[in-house]
Amino acid sequence: MSRWMRVNLVPERPGYVCRMQVWPGQPYPLGATYDGMGTNFSLFSEVADAVELCLFDEDGTETRVQLPETTAFCWHGYLPNVGPGQRYGFRVHGPYAPEHGHRCNPAKLLLDPYAKAVEGEVRWDESVYPYRFDEPDGRNDDDSAAFMPKAVVTNPYFDWDNDRHPRTPWHETLLYETHVKGMTITHPEVPEELRGTYAGMASPAVIEHLQRIGVTAVELLPVHQFIHDERLVRQGLRNYWGYNSIGYLSPHNEYSSSGQTGQQVQEFKQMVKLLHQAGIEVILDVVYNHTAEGNHMGPVLAFKGIDNSAYYRLDPENQRHYVDYTGTGNSLNMRNPHVLQLIMDSLRYWVTEMHVDGFRFDLAATLARELHDVDRLSAFFDLIQQDPIVSQVKLIAEPWDVGEGGYQVGNFPPQWSEWNGKYRDAVRDYWRGEEQTLAEMGYRLTGSSDLYAGTGRSPFASINFVTAHDGFTLNDLVSYNEKHNEANGEDNQDGEGYNRSWNHGVEGPTEDLEILALRERQKRNFIATLFLSQGVPMLLGGDEIGRTQGGNNNGYAQDNEISWFDWKASAENWALLEFVEKVSRFRRDHRVFRRRRWFQGRAIHGSDVSDVAWFKPDGEQMSEDDWAQGYARSIAMFLNGEAIPTPDPRGERIVDDSFLVLLNAHSEPIEFRFPDEPWGERWDVILDTAAPLVEPGEHTVKAGEELEVEGLCLVVLRRTY
Repeated sequence: MSRWMRVNLVPERPGYVCRMQVWPGQPYPLGATYDGMGTNFSLFSEVADAVELCLFDEDGTETRVQLPETTAFCWHGYLPNVGPGQRYGFRVHGPYAPEHGHRCNPAKLLLDPYAKAVEGEVRWDESVYPYRFDEPDGRNDDDSAAFMPKAVVTNPYFDWDNDRHPRTPWHETLLYETHVKGMTITHPEVPEELRGTYAGMASPAVIEHLQRIGVTAVELLPVHQFIHDERLVRQGLRNYWGYNSIGYLSPHNEYSSSGQTGQQVQEFKQMVKLLHQAGIEVILDVVYNHTAEGNHMGPVLAFKGIDNSAYYRLDPENQRHYVDYTGTGNSLNMRNPHVLQLIMDSLRYWVTEMHVDGFRFDLAATLARELHDVDRLSAFFDLIQQDPIVSQVKLIAEPWDVGEGGYQVGNFPPQWSEWNGKYRDAVRDYWRGEEQTLAEMGYRLTGSSDLYAGTGRSPFASINFVTAHDGFTLNDLVSYNEKHNEANGEDNQDGEGYNRSWNHGVEGPTEDLEILALRERQKRNFIATLFLSQGVPMLLGGDEIGRTQGGNNNGYAQDNEISWFDWKASAENWALLEFVEKVSRFRRDHRVFRRRRWFQGRAIHGSDVSDVAWFKPDGEQMSEDDWAQGYARSIAMFLNGEAIPTPDPRGERIVDDSFLVLLNAHSEPIEFRFPDEPWGERWDVILDTAAPLVEPGEHTVKAGEELEVEGLCLVVLRRTY
């Protein structure tokens, strides 16, 4: 049933008086929902006295419409004939009492938390702040509309054709962490107008590269709509990584080659569709722990002005201030059901409407904080567990935050995988020759059962990585002892100071051929260790072509050549690229390196030997005392391909080759004596990081014989008896 509503809120200003047809509409779904005839608008606010929907023409003319209905704190209305491309925002009338946690001010135009597209960016002006710069405790009633991005009504219809989620099993997954813009902005084979965009990410040249190195899933740095901080803009920098979200249902508009009034949604969907056709899953790095509005001195862009005390954790002693577990100024209030609803609606939207295949949750420990402690049985995880859609995609936790007790590696629920920071630290320490690392390496090579086996999880709970966006690239890990973050404008005070890196004698670039050769070998050691460990390997995008950030280990603000891929370097680093391709193919071909269940340390399926065994360089099996020797840096790992306990998808027994992996982190060569039968009669060298061009079968070793393994080297041999 229709109704006519006269809106005359600011009659003295032109463009604000209108006659517009407004129907009651529905409280759900929240946000702007186009149905082919018109658009339903709904906004949650428990504290609002009234909510105005603000419609903007192309020239910026604003028309305000008061939402006529309130249902369960959701303000809603339906506008016939309003459709895709319509720019809009909200103004919320309600209490302004920061000392009590309320920051409503109708002078501030607010983004829709459920916006599916956003046009423009924040233009940093005093009006977007709740206070005047010369009076921090006062109230600023300047209108912010001219300086705010606008939400956009989108068209939900898209031809997905026969798109299907690849649903690659975890144990067959190779993750590739990358950045939409950084990977494509300088690629010579990506059309210039598509570089730095979703379309560029799905270009044939990029997909061919991903397939070449065996990638099964791209893990994209944040693509939710985010904000470039005022401090960075003032310094001539930008928020490159994107961990500053303001729109949880909207793909970031700057990565669109086709426009910002809804075209970014269509382009993102097309990217997913093309990657799926190539068998590549899309996993999003999502930031549900905080927003771009910062602390009490930050701007009012959306949540603060809608219902500050509902959306944020406030200091109970002074509700003007925010609880900050993230180091960004605020933390979302995971105890509020409407915040949980927003997050769950967002996750479901990206799966059902955008067809993504999983999520990596930034600072996931924050999401589990019920009061102050991290609780793995918190409401958020309960919702994930019972949700029939979200629970079925890949879920990855960054298992820490900056709050007390925030380091939670190994403590997430059974269906979650985790970035394994202990794997990164152990592997880095081992290959730079640190003491007391052998026992730790044993756990990390075999899936980290000490962290995950006790909670009903599998080896693929461990997302293994040596490098990630946050820290040194692989090239810089072997080239720098210290961080060099001067370009960030913080006097090199930002970023991790303890990197477990080793420059091998010279800080940064060098022409010393011996040092360069050793660095290249160390890169191969890290790559081989990563790909041959049980668990899920994650490769940092660009490591395969020698990407460097010049020693910057915190490139969050470097939207430039420091962070972008240098595709010209791929020609110079062809040998490294070929090695990555070789090791990736080797892992894919041999299931003994990607088991679905834990090693048991005993014979299985009637085998004469155990499923895994460890040997000293003298050929004798490791004893408990041997594991405790801090000086020991060399070990041999036997993997029995005839003792894989799980069947293939059709229930057939899996039989693979058996392998010896020799690791020598000493600086000098070591003679490895091969164990006697029944471990094997004859072994062929398959991989040698000191001789990367060796072909399988070129070098054979018999039981009881010795093989010299170069210092800082990894060798893989296949049993051929």
